[in-house]
Amino acid sequence: MVTCETRESALARIGRALADPTRCRILTALLDGPAYPGRLATELGLSRSNVSNHLSCLRGCGLVVAGYEGRQVRYEIADAHLARALRELVQVVLAVEPRDECEPA
Repeated sequence: MVTCETRESALARIGRALADPTRCRILTALLDGPAYPGRLATELGLSRSNVSNHLSCLRGCGLVVAGYEGRQVRYEIADAHLARALRELVQVVLAVEPRDECEPA
């Protein structure tokens, strides 16, 4: 059953999903349209089991949905608003110090 969540909780779920580089790559690939785990694995140079595990996380966070086509499962971004927001986010230019990662203060 799908439930309504507070805005903060929804943002936390998105943040959790985006915190992993592989999940970001999968979401970016899904911006081009629905895809199957095998195709995503090939395109991204990952194992199918790795992609499936990340898709499971993204599905649990509510960011992707699965559609069954016979024995195959097709994944897509769960909401058009989310897809639009992700497209906007990938165009953001951040003013950061020349470090590889964010460091705790």
